Amino acid sequence: MRLLLADDHDLFREAIAAMVSADGSIGVVSVADLAGVLQKLAEERFDIVLLDYQMPGMKGLEGLEKARALAGQTPVAVISGTTRRDLAEEVLARGGAGFVPKTLGVKAMIAAVRLMVEGGTFAPMAMLDAPPGTGSVLDDLTRREMDVLRGIREGKSNKEIARDLEVQEVTIKLHVKTLSRKLGARNRTHAAMIARDAGLQ
Repeated sequence: MRLLLADDHDLFREAIAAMVSADGSIGVVSVADLAGVLQKLAEERFDIVLLDYQMPGMKGLEGLEKARALAGQTPVAVISGTTRRDLAEEVLARGGAGFVPKTLGVKAMIAAVRLMVEGGTFAPMAMLDAPPGTGSVLDDLTRREMDVLRGIREGKSNKEIARDLEVQEVTIKLHVKTLSRKLGARNRTHAAMIARDAGLQ
């Protein structure tokens, strides 16, 4: 079995390569960035590819899609020191073969590699963290809606908020309408009160 391992941390890459190949059945080729991955995939055949989520060239999960386009039927998975459940779900949604936390033990990592080579998917959701949430009425708001709500909370007009956020005033009006509906707010003053009560700073 041939594994292409990509990670920009030399020590981690070397340690994983040594541990995974210790039983003699898995040969590891390692590179330090996405450019190296794409070059290797163009030149050689592998049974599986592991991509570090935060290495140079990845640009989020764009790197996963580029690698998959070159890999053909070869499974491509993401390894990460970030144990976010939403990230794992996005990896799988984009066709990744799995999401492998760097905290995984050696035996578990080898088992995960074998599972994915055999056509399975691997994502230990029980080990992963749910996206942070406050359990408040603000949880359904987007980041931009939160920015607009902060402006309302500070008593700013739509024009002032638009200037602060460098967008058109009509865009702010739309955000105000949407966030008011989400919060069940009757007007701007009510929205500001809801934000205050929810602890928005």
